[in-house]
Amino acid sequence: MCSICGLFAPRKITPEKIDAVRRMGETMRSRGPDRAGSYADADTAFHHNRLAVMDPARGDQPMTVRHGRRAYTVVYNGELYNGAELRRELSRHGVRLRTRCDTELLVYAYAVWGEECLSRLNGIYAFAVWDRARETLFCARDPLGVKPFWYATPGGEFCFASEIKALLAHPDIQPEIGREGLWQLLFLTPVTLRSTPVFRGITELRPGECLTVTAAGIKKRAFFRLAAEPFSESREECIAHVRELVADAIRRQTESDVPLACFLSGGLDSSVVAGIAAARFRERGETLSTYSFEYEDNEYAPTLFQPNRDDGYALLAARAFGTDHTVLVAPNEEVAALLDAATEARDLPGQADVDSSLLYFCREVRRRHTVALSGECADEIFGGYPWFYRPEMLSRDFFPWIHDPLARISLFRHELVAPEEGLAYLSEQYRRVVSSVECLDEDDDAMRRSRIASVLSQSYFMQSLLERKDRMSMANGLEVRVPFSDHRIASYLYNVPWSYKFENGVEKALLREAMRDVLPDAIYRRKKSPYPKTHSPRYERAVLDLLKNRLARPGSRLAGMVDPEKLASLLDGGEDVTWFGQLMARPQLVAWLCQFDDFCEKYRVAFV
Repeated sequence: MCSICGLFAPRKITPEKIDAVRRMGETMRSRGPDRAGSYADADTAFHHNRLAVMDPARGDQPMTVRHGRRAYTVVYNGELYNGAELRRELSRHGVRLRTRCDTELLVYAYAVWGEECLSRLNGIYAFAVWDRARETLFCARDPLGVKPFWYATPGGEFCFASEIKALLAHPDIQPEIGREGLWQLLFLTPVTLRSTPVFRGITELRPGECLTVTAAGIKKRAFFRLAAEPFSESREECIAHVRELVADAIRRQTESDVPLACFLSGGLDSSVVAGIAAARFRERGETLSTYSFEYEDNEYAPTLFQPNRDDGYALLAARAFGTDHTVLVAPNEEVAALLDAATEARDLPGQADVDSSLLYFCREVRRRHTVALSGECADEIFGGYPWFYRPEMLSRDFFPWIHDPLARISLFRHELVAPEEGLAYLSEQYRRVVSSVECLDEDDDAMRRSRIASVLSQSYFMQSLLERKDRMSMANGLEVRVPFSDHRIASYLYNVPWSYKFENGVEKALLREAMRDVLPDAIYRRKKSPYPKTHSPRYERAVLDLLKNRLARPGSRLAGMVDPEKLASLLDGGEDVTWFGQLMARPQLVAWLCQFDDFCEKYRVAFV
């Protein structure tokens, strides 16, 4: 996996602009620690940092190929999982490949089929191809948004990058945040709106979108969406279909020329991935390595949302699958100390210790492995969250994973953040999303809710988790693959009746039944338990000290924005509110405030 960035400025590329692109690329060096490369002509300048996974010796970028009389240059971040099929198709078109890397497959696919190549790709990707003869820059992002792509148009030029920090390194792009951006930070983050940028002028190419840039301007379109279609398969046919789709996606993603492992919590999703991957490794005479995660001194009482610990289940699964298993334990002080680094990796204040702990765990996994598989995305696609089956959560006129929309913003000075106005604005954005969901006339209420929950989850909640996984892993030069994010699975599941997915009131019943033969019985029956958080009092004391020290500094941006009385109540042990998802309570809110202050300082944010 890699980082990409570049500039399109017809007839205006100068040494100064090339140097600016190089500086942009240097901000993302951790994403591609193996090699860096660049390309420039009169119209374009590209920079690439490479994490070598397939054909390490011959896959350097930017890569230029010739097809017919035309030359094409690509910068690409991602992995293609249908490389064998693409090789056969391209060979029939007279293409002679020089490498085994998918970068070459991708650029030739565009050379042969143009924009229609996107319908032939199975994988995760963000790329830009420069067609020199047509003077056209073509950019695209994978259907579910696993790989990032951001762009801006300073001075009428087109600038793109894998991360926001790279765009902010451009001399003509400023770190300005308007009211809508501030509301997203205080109400929604780590989720952000797909329609409105946090930083003014910095736009996200949305999942399943592509764009074409020429001297005449930018044309953007969606090439993938969740489409409502009639469903005719029986329950048994559906179970078999899901088994085939999921197993195929996982097997395809076990291919790597560098060491590969699996994250294994002992939950349903990660166990499905590890079980199938372990079988694939055994076929090759190899043993799969797996990792589970825990926190130091992490004792807690079971709750509805975190009913049991992962430890025993992870070891049970590892024994059943015959993996080489390692339990990684994050020290509390380290989790607190990495909050700032997690903010910088994400370019936004994110999920507090849920981010910083993953940053720590990815660092440790990277000591032995370059690629890992994860069970992320199954909940959003198979319907594992409460808002899929609790109708009242979708009728609040606000994003259902935000338990108390005012929990964070109420800590800030009313005159600065206008909370009522912000709440009304975001509620309207929520209603727009819900009203745009594609349904069929014959859908019953349960199926309509299933579609609405699927679109909300995949377009918003899942994006925040994929961003977290991408940024925390790539900050350590670790590639994490997410097999459930296969667009074939998402498209198929969108039309499966809700009664199949939630049979007998069991979340993700369809996935359980499809993979029952793969799983130990205890894991087949295990209730969902999310990514763990630390419950240690030592962590809470550590982040409280961090926040108090930050607020005491003369230059603290946060100190001038918060309501002193409300913040004092929080610091003195006030009400323990849940402000995001199932895991964000008072210690995480304190940690998030530390991240927010660090973000404002490091990025020199101007609220305008």
